[in-house]
Amino acid sequence: MKAPAKVTLITGAVLIVLIIAALIVVMMNRPAAPDPSAAAGDLPGTRADSHVLDDAGPGAPTLVEFLDFECEACGAFYPVVEQIRADYAGEINYVVRYFPLPGHFNSMNAALAAEAAAQQGQFEEMYQRLFETQRQWGEQRISHADLFRTFAEDLGLDMSAYDEAIADPATQDRVEADLADGQYLEVSGTPTFFLDGEKLELTQLSDLTDALDEATGR
Repeated sequence: MKAPAKVTLITGAVLIVLIIAALIVVMMNRPAAPDPSAAAGDLPGTRADSHVLDDAGPGAPTLVEFLDFECEACGAFYPVVEQIRADYAGEINYVVRYFPLPGHFNSMNAALAAEAAAQQGQFEEMYQRLFETQRQWGEQRISHADLFRTFAEDLGLDMSAYDEAIADPATQDRVEADLADGQYLEVSGTPTFFLDGEKLELTQLSDLTDALDEATGR
């Protein structure tokens, strides 16, 4: 082998080794996603501070939805979920968890608005308002935080408390705790559903209702 070619091969091999070593260091130093069981709530797949919209008791099946308020699929699923909640009223627990996707410009703003409303006992009202108006503000590259604030005014919230909650880093920390739990649970998109702690793989709507029928003994 000629010397220049030999040097090239050695150099390439050294670079590959260095790249692999660097990747190992990055992986070893990357903080692991926290185990959500460390802050587990009474219901499977929840935290102690998770938003339980329907509470049928700890003995009932628990449906958890990781959602993004700006996600079009979540918006399309919203009326379906509301119908499911009506159909299984008193039979299941339904819990909402945040999973704002990075490609959605207003997903975090919307989650913050929902969490600020939750601090005044009106999470579900804001949850409904955000989905019912999604076409008005979704998929846009400008902040709609001011629009969400008008929703809070319409709901009659204490606006000083709302503004303080939006500005408080703890509010975003609360949203990001759900996001971290979702990542730990291998949520990759929204909506993603868990039934009694088990991730549901849905190819059609009947997969969800069939699972609920089985869980409720229908």
